[in-house]
Amino acid sequence: MVDKHLLLGDEALALGALHAGLSGVYAYPGTPSTEITEYIQRHPLAKERGIHCDWCTNEKTAMEAALGVSFAGKRALVCMKHVGMNVCADAFVNSAVTGANGGLVIAACDDPSQHSSQNEQDSRFYADFAMMPCFEPSNQQEAYDMVQEAFDYSEANHIPVLMRLTTRMAHSRAVVRQAHQPAPENELHFPPKDRERFWVTLPGISRARVKELAEEQAKFRQDSELSGDNMYKDGPDHSRGIVTCGIAYNYLMENFPEGCQYPVLKVTRYPFPTRLLKKMTGSCKTILVIEEGQPLIEEKLRGLLYDENEGNGFVKVKGRLDGTLPRTGELNPDHVRNALGLEPLDAFGEAKMTVPRPPALCQGCGHRDFYTALNAVLKKYDGAKVFGDIGCYTLGYMSPFNAIHSCVEMGASLTMAIGAANSGVWPSVGVIGDSTFTHSGMTGLLDAVNSKADITLCISDNLTTGMTGGQDSAGTGKLERICAAIGVEEDHIRTIVPLPKNYPEMEKVIEEEINYHGVSVVICRRECIQTAKRHLAAKNR
Repeated sequence: MVDKHLLLGDEALALGALHAGLSGVYAYPGTPSTEITEYIQRHPLAKERGIHCDWCTNEKTAMEAALGVSFAGKRALVCMKHVGMNVCADAFVNSAVTGANGGLVIAACDDPSQHSSQNEQDSRFYADFAMMPCFEPSNQQEAYDMVQEAFDYSEANHIPVLMRLTTRMAHSRAVVRQAHQPAPENELHFPPKDRERFWVTLPGISRARVKELAEEQAKFRQDSELSGDNMYKDGPDHSRGIVTCGIAYNYLMENFPEGCQYPVLKVTRYPFPTRLLKKMTGSCKTILVIEEGQPLIEEKLRGLLYDENEGNGFVKVKGRLDGTLPRTGELNPDHVRNALGLEPLDAFGEAKMTVPRPPALCQGCGHRDFYTALNAVLKKYDGAKVFGDIGCYTLGYMSPFNAIHSCVEMGASLTMAIGAANSGVWPSVGVIGDSTFTHSGMTGLLDAVNSKADITLCISDNLTTGMTGGQDSAGTGKLERICAAIGVEEDHIRTIVPLPKNYPEMEKVIEEEINYHGVSVVICRRECIQTAKRHLAAKNR
C-alpha cells in the first residue's frame, strides 16, 4: 500500500523519522528547522506512542538528551538550524567518539542567503570535522527515505549521522510516497560490553576510540559509494563534468529537462565518493562543482585533483572559489545557466514586481513599548550603550527605535554588557528575550553576579519563543525566581508591564536600576501579540 503526502522537506524528514521507529525528538526552534519538530508534535502517531516532542532549552541540552535516548537503545532525532550546531558542538563532536547505540540522527538546516540568520555556515563541515557520516537529500522523497536509512546506518555502525537540509529544501513542498507501515520503536537495550567503555570519554579510552574512528572512515566512504545514494550518470559531452549535491542538483536539472549532456556526479552522502569521481576525471579535464552553501566539495576536489591553475594542467576545478558561481548566497537555476555559458531564461529571473519590505516589530508588540521607554531614559545619559540579542526584539535596531548597538549570537547581550562595563562603559545595558535568556543567558548572569558587574539586564518577556512562531519558552513563569537563585538581589529584580499607559512607571523603574551600581534585572512582561490572538481565538471557538 502506497500512501501519498504533500510535504515540506522538513515535514518529509519528520515523517520518515516517525516511520523509522522514533522514540523522541529533541530540538530548539530555529528557522528553517522548526517545522520538523512541529510536524512530529501534531502527528497522531506521536500522541499514540507517547513520543517525546517537547522543546528543549537549547541545542546543547537537546543533543545531550538524545545521546541519553541512544544510550538506552532507542532512536532519537535532534533538530536545529545551522548556528545551533555551534551551541551543541561539544556534545556533537564527542558523540562521534561515544558512538551510537540506538539510532541517532542530527538534522541541521542551513540558511544560505541568511534569510533569518547571522551567517551562512555550512553544517557539512561539522560532520567532516567530527569524522561522522552525512546525508544530504536533494528532494522531499529522499528526505523521507534517507532519514530512515540514516537511523539504520547509525545503529549498524554505532555512529551518529548528520542530515543536512537547506532553506529551499526545508520549506518547499512535494509529493512523498510512503511505501511501508511505520516500524515499531526499539526495545530498551544498552551498549554491548565491547562498546560500553566508549561512553566514558576519559583520555585513555578516547585515544583508542578516535584511532578506531579514523580507521572507520574508509568503510564509511566505501558504504557511501556502494549505497546507491550517490549517483554517477554519464553524458555524451565530456568537455566538462559536473559534481553537485542537495537542492543544487535540482537547479542543474531544471536547465536540462531532457537530461544533462555532461557527466554528472550527484552527491547525497558523505564521506565524499572518490571512486565515483575517478569515473569523471578519467575523461573530463574541467569539473564544475555546484553546491549550496560553502565550497566543501570544491575544496576537497582541489586537494584530490591536480589543478591547472597550479601549473600542471591535469584537471581544472570551477565553482564558488574561482567566481564561476557566486561565492555567497543561495544558488538558483540562473546562476547555474550562467556557469554553464547558457543564455538566461526569463522564467528563472528575479521577480521584478516584488517590492522589498524590511521586517518590523508587529503593531501592538510589547517590545515597542519597552524600547520607547528605554530610549526615553537613556537620553539622560552620555555614552550609554545597549547590547542586544537574538530574537524578534533585535528589530529594535531598526527605525524608529534605533535602540541597540550590537547583536552577535544567543546570549551575547549580557556578557558583552559585562565586558563593556569592565572597560568603563556606563550605563551598560543588556536586552535579551525570555527564551534566549534560558537558552544561553543564565550563565552570563552568574558571571555578572560573581564579578559584581555594573550592568542592567532587561529581559523582554513575551511569554513565548516569538521569533520562530510562538513555541513554548522554557522560562515562562520562572524568570524572577531564576534571577534570584542565580544571586541577583531581590530588591533589584523588577517587573514592569510594557504598555503606553505605563510609560511613567516603566521609565522610573529603568532609571532607578540603571542608577544602582551593581547587577539589576528589569523584566518587561507582556504576551506576544500573535500568540495572544491565537489564544483568544482558541478560547472563543
